Amino acid sequence: MDERQKIKRLAAQYAPEFVSVRRYLHQHPELSFQEHRTCTYLKEQLLSLGVTDIVSVAETGLLATIHGGRAGKTVLLRADIDALPIQERNAVDYVSKNDGVMHACGHDAHSASLLLCAKILMELKEDFSGSVKLLFQPAEELSPGGASAVIREKAYTALGSLPHLGQHVRPDIPVGKVGFRSGKFMASMDELFLTVKGKGGHAAMPEKTIDPVLIASHIIVAAQQLVSRRADPKIPSVLSFGKVIADGAINVIPDEVVIEGTFRTLDEDWRKTALGQLDKLVTTLAEAMGGRCELKINHGYPHLKNEPVLTERLKALAEDYLGKENVLGLDQWMAAEDFAYYSQQNPACFYMLGVGNAEKHIGSGLHTPTFDIDESALEVGGGLMVWLALSTLSA
Repeated sequence: MDERQKIKRLAAQYAPEFVSVRRYLHQHPELSFQEHRTCTYLKEQLLSLGVTDIVSVAETGLLATIHGGRAGKTVLLRADIDALPIQERNAVDYVSKNDGVMHACGHDAHSASLLLCAKILMELKEDFSGSVKLLFQPAEELSPGGASAVIREKAYTALGSLPHLGQHVRPDIPVGKVGFRSGKFMASMDELFLTVKGKGGHAAMPEKTIDPVLIASHIIVAAQQLVSRRADPKIPSVLSFGKVIADGAINVIPDEVVIEGTFRTLDEDWRKTALGQLDKLVTTLAEAMGGRCELKINHGYPHLKNEPVLTERLKALAEDYLGKENVLGLDQWMAAEDFAYYSQQNPACFYMLGVGNAEKHIGSGLHTPTFDIDESALEVGGGLMVWLALSTLSA
């Protein structure tokens, strides 16, 4: 039996065990940097597999190492472990037990898949050269991201530059399939907090006020010119405002309006320029209308780029493992991921794992209260990650 078939056999044999692991994690979700129970559970699982080289990173994360039978290269595999502040609405027996917290982005599946990968690697460790690093990373969902903390850890910086592989569930991709994209893949993400200040008063006497609602309205519309008239059309850009609070009444003009939004792009130079232009625009526009606008920017993740040579090689390997018909080419995606921090410093590949199943009515979007996965994806994800890791070590 060749290595590929052996990995497939082991993945099929052990996957049911890790369905239970995924369900435990799904029932006990924890928010970013609060994953203490999750971290303890994951460490217990690793120790039960015989993985003993484990260090703590970023407070609630783990970096484990599986050493092959001979010295060689090193590859890093990453799974994120935190959940979201969402009240789950799934009618399943493994529904979240933590009120208002849910694994609505599949991080439970990422962790269970990486543990399955670890079990297979432990069984094969005498057969390969080199080492596999397993990173269970906290706080992907909370800007500036747990990855930004991990990359400052001594245990991580000591690794130097090495290939990084990560996978993420996608409900819009059918189970059994995966998707890859070389080059720029996912967007940077910055959080915008604007406070528009004026002078409130009676809505029937607007001439005695400086209306921050009107100023805020002009700012929201005018800011879109950053995308429509300032951005290079070849550079994807998104500027969206999702929260506006003008806490007045039908007959009360408030003193201030609060606006919150996000800016995303796939070019770091344009990102810096655009945020500077936005600050100037909102400040001068508010002043021209008699008010003031304060802009606070929480700088989030950079854009995620998949190293082309590595990614194309891994895509071909995925075709060998799953069949060419089950490996898709993907478009750029304006969602953000803190795996981007690793990709800015290392040869990296972040690919998508299909978890949707129309026949089982599994297809709710990420970050929704009815998100779920077809759990047969764990066998695909765990086995494929072993195949890609070992192939990278032997390349």
